[in-house]
Amino acid sequence: MSTSPTVSALSFSWPDGTPVLRDVSFTVPAGRASLVGANGAGKSTLLRLLAGQLTPTSGSISDVGIAGYVPQRPQARPAAPLAEALGVSEPLNALRRIEAGSTDSADFDAVGEDWDVAERAAATLDGLGLARLGGATALDRPLGTLSGGEATLVAIAGRLLQRPDTLLLDEPTNNLDARARGLLVDALQAFAGSVLVVSHDLELLERMSATVELYRGRVRVFGGPYSHYREVLAAEQAAAEQAVVTARDDLRIQRRQLAENQTKLARRARTARKAEAEKRVPKIVAGLRKNAAEVSAGKLKNLQEDRVDAARDALDAAGENVRDDRAVRISLPEPGPTGRGPIIDLDDPCIGRLRIDAGDRVALAGPNGTGKTTLLRAGLDDATTRGRAVGYVPQDLHFPDESASLIDCVMRPARFAPDSGRGERPDLGAEPAHAALARMLFRGRQSERTVGSLSGGERLRLALALALLPDPAPTLLALDEPTNNLDVPSVELLVEALDDWKGALVIVSHDAEFIRRLRITRRIELSE
Repeated sequence: MSTSPTVSALSFSWPDGTPVLRDVSFTVPAGRASLVGANGAGKSTLLRLLAGQLTPTSGSISDVGIAGYVPQRPQARPAAPLAEALGVSEPLNALRRIEAGSTDSADFDAVGEDWDVAERAAATLDGLGLARLGGATALDRPLGTLSGGEATLVAIAGRLLQRPDTLLLDEPTNNLDARARGLLVDALQAFAGSVLVVSHDLELLERMSATVELYRGRVRVFGGPYSHYREVLAAEQAAAEQAVVTARDDLRIQRRQLAENQTKLARRARTARKAEAEKRVPKIVAGLRKNAAEVSAGKLKNLQEDRVDAARDALDAAGENVRDDRAVRISLPEPGPTGRGPIIDLDDPCIGRLRIDAGDRVALAGPNGTGKTTLLRAGLDDATTRGRAVGYVPQDLHFPDESASLIDCVMRPARFAPDSGRGERPDLGAEPAHAALARMLFRGRQSERTVGSLSGGERLRLALALALLPDPAPTLLALDEPTNNLDVPSVELLVEALDDWKGALVIVSHDAEFIRRLRITRRIELSE
């Protein structure tokens, strides 16, 4: 039977006291569900809590069973053999020793009932389209020799081999081509346990039977796929915006009435003072009238001020229900001078042909493992050799020092930037470094955050800031699977930013809709 993980009164804060989740309670629906929310909302943190990799500050998690967790960046150890990534190293090595003549009881204990471990691994890989990796010898292959998409599928295959009760996947379609995405969806539909997926892939989100939203530290569960969730949210926001309009109108009315009453009371007070001065009424009567008027005026003033305060509170409450999330608003600098001749003019008999001229907007496409990233990197090396400034954001956003602050990364990019060997990276002063971070929405004290605290989308923003540091700015911007870790609104804003980019652009992406919207001038299709 499918599990339904339950979260009760869960709170979590980082060691520095930064809160992520506050008193969260919900049940993951049985079957397949997506977990959505803005970049930095805590989606990956929640998955890690469910997987048991993090300990809650308070509250509890139950009914997860055996958790199969795949993080955003599964290729953490490129030198690890494929068998280790699949989690079958121990029984596989023990089986090999037994086949070589070992009678050690420890080897038999390690194998247990898993005598067909190699066959099961091969079958699981085959189900995800990786049949060529399924042989016994291939299980010794270093994980770093695989493409990004293949490494992701291998990590998922490894979790499936554990026979988990709950599958927790963080951006599983990153780097996957269309065929691999289809095979992954088929595998998730065949999985008997609960599935909770964090993804920006609209096609995958539409295949989920429920949507779990994480927003401002709170969780809500919506029945139905992502499109249904967006419809419900749109209706709620329309009602919330109308409530703000109504509350604002009421506040305006109450303020006007308060002003009118103050004017009326002031006029009455002047009339009373005039009558007393002219002695039109006895002094004792005037005094009684004055006291009565002051009491009445005070009551009326207090009543109207209370109404203004109530109207202001109602406006504040209505405003809190209107969402104004800040997603990635990227400001790209003007590209540097193009110079003469092509930016890239690579013609390698082993790697391939790639020429990029000023103003080109090129998409490199093809199935996983066809060498798109290899061709891109070789082309960028060619551009560097030609003395051209290029900005490059790699597929795997692995920073050399996860404990480094963002400002340190930007001020000393040669030491802290991913793919730090790409071209010249001189040190930067504090002022231009803060300006570079501000363009990517890291403002004020956010520059003091550590790389390790960033979400996937925030890591992309930092990588973009580093890629665009040279002065003058790069002539060519090259992005390898840039939408991998962005939420859907952030993808929209990245498209807008790249649409405004005046320099040459080279994109590697399996996201067909993303490519379609970038005004690509040339598409280079790689095959096996």
